[in-house]
Amino acid sequence: MKLVGLTCGTLCVIMQALLDTCLRIAMNRLFVLLSLLILTPAATAAESLAQAVQSDYDNHLEALFLDLHAHPELSFREHVTAAKLAKELRAAGFDVTEQVGGTGIVAMMKNGDGPMIMMRADMDGLPVEEKSGLPYASKATQTNMAGDLMPVMHACGHDVHMTALVGTARRMAATRDAWSGTLMLIGQPAEEVVGGAKAMMEDKLWERFGTPDKALSLHVFSGLEAGIINISDASPYSGADTVEITVHGAGAHGAAPHTGKDPIVLAAEIVMALQTLVSRELSPYEPGVVTVGYLHAGTKHNIISDKAELGLTVRSDNPQTREKLLQGIKRIAENMGRVAGLPDALLPTVNLAVESTPPTMNDPELANHLMALFTEAFGADAVVRLPKSSMGAEDFPYFTTDPRIPSVYFTIGGSSKESLEVAQANGTLVPSNHSPLFKIEPEPSVTRSIEATVLALMDFMGKK
Repeated sequence: MKLVGLTCGTLCVIMQALLDTCLRIAMNRLFVLLSLLILTPAATAAESLAQAVQSDYDNHLEALFLDLHAHPELSFREHVTAAKLAKELRAAGFDVTEQVGGTGIVAMMKNGDGPMIMMRADMDGLPVEEKSGLPYASKATQTNMAGDLMPVMHACGHDVHMTALVGTARRMAATRDAWSGTLMLIGQPAEEVVGGAKAMMEDKLWERFGTPDKALSLHVFSGLEAGIINISDASPYSGADTVEITVHGAGAHGAAPHTGKDPIVLAAEIVMALQTLVSRELSPYEPGVVTVGYLHAGTKHNIISDKAELGLTVRSDNPQTREKLLQGIKRIAENMGRVAGLPDALLPTVNLAVESTPPTMNDPELANHLMALFTEAFGADAVVRLPKSSMGAEDFPYFTTDPRIPSVYFTIGGSSKESLEVAQANGTLVPSNHSPLFKIEPEPSVTRSIEATVLALMDFMGKK
């Protein structure tokens, strides 16, 4: 390049321009390099986790799932199951305490300073004969608490929950340098009879092990494609109350009803009057259920009994609705007795405290945070927010209601895409949880459960 004839000032301008150009090129290259070094690991963290979880499933967890599925046990009878779970969690490096609240398990790993986070999995099977046709289908039988021999099946997916709990424990133990705090893993008995969580709390769970700062749980669901996550920011499960009503009367001959007080007629009037509780006393936008499950009375066609018994299930999504329904049942039953002319001593007896569990209330802020976290990790198509399709209940809120612990209970899809498409084409549904035909795809259900749980735990306890 010839620079003859250029002034010093012009030469300086040219040199400055060249320097600026070189600097911009260097900065662009540095930005690209930093992107590769810093942004790529963050973008691929979920992929790395998925690979690690898949390897663990192939080499260890699949065999555990098949064993658990083939050998289910009934509520408060999960002795062998609990021993297997305790062994797995000890092998992962956790400090395990057994027989909490009966057959419950508490596994603790303290890993420096930080929050205490609880993750729960339920352990019990159902008294159902498995008819899924799976090669590893349960053929188990077991004597229940009443002494009756029953077939047993994991018809609600608790085998998935336990396997995922073990997988989560193994992954968190393998990555202890990435998080700080205390991880509490719960193996809960007797969820199916709504008793295990309460029993563990009555066994002084928080006093013995500490109260967690946040709590998580999940459930596999056959009505959703395997691996899809569903998170509600409200109440994923309703509260449930079992109510018993004894209707008193005066026995008489069926041919002379005027000489007695017929409790069957009165019971029928109570059943019909109860229908107005939801339809006329709750807002149309407030869910509630009052179902009479049985009416037992009488011994012979020509005898008017002196007693009838009603059994009810009551479902609600908040404490206010629950109180309105329960007190409404008591008011209607007693006052229908007065309408029938019964003296106060013979008014229907209402037992509101037979069995109950509060609504499962997700913490809205926490649920929305996890929904964003999972969406970023797994993609928008893998995370949904579905409306409730039933008012099924859970006993998980015994852990989170008193004292209140911010918690999220989310759902993992369990059915193959093909089975859902076939059911839709035939105008049917895939077999639901609790069906003897219930079956899920274990690999995507277990692996996604682990991935989601580990991501959540790392978000809560990860080193900043």
